[in-house]
Amino acid sequence: MTIRILIADDHLVVREGLKLILETNSRYTVVAEASNGVEALQLADAYSPDIILLDLNMPKLDGLATMTGLKEKGHDMPVIILTTYNEDDMMSRGLALGAKGYLLKDTGREMIFRSIEAAMRGETLLLPEITDKVFAKQTFEKTTVPSTTANISITDKELIVLQAIARGSRSKEIGLEMGISERTVKAHLTTIYNKLGVDSRPQAVAVAVEWGILHF
Repeated sequence: MTIRILIADDHLVVREGLKLILETNSRYTVVAEASNGVEALQLADAYSPDIILLDLNMPKLDGLATMTGLKEKGHDMPVIILTTYNEDDMMSRGLALGAKGYLLKDTGREMIFRSIEAAMRGETLLLPEITDKVFAKQTFEKTTVPSTTANISITDKELIVLQAIARGSRSKEIGLEMGISERTVKAHLTTIYNKLGVDSRPQAVAVAVEWGILHF
């Protein structure tokens, strides 16, 4: 099955570079390119791509506003954030909005492919070098932690699962590390989602860090 991709970035050289990389693999086809958030929303409507590679800093609508717009329009295709090293706060906010991961704009070909394939499976590939940088700057003052946090009890096994997904580990890999089945890992994830009030791995990591459950 061919994966149809929309690239949204205000730099032509980035769009063209990504397109060249993606089209070296017959599994991928770039169906549209957007230079700003407004165009991205219009092209998402017109082409219904399978996945969107989305820049954070764009004119008219930035990446975060574009993600919000996609949700409001009822689009549920996975979004991978395109980023640089100086966008830490926006990256964490993008994860909270449901992004399936993030890629540095100079990321190598194989990592781009791995991230797309993970997103299409409903998984998230979080690169450790970026994860550490994003969450190292998070603060954990009590004033930022919801009062409901006091009623949240994360078990030791659930914490191990949270730490593993923050590293980008897959359910099968987590199961092997913990000596449990993949099905049990997924059950732990469901419980974690319910406790944190989220519905995806990136959101779980972002909320766990914000509430001081995870520390990097």
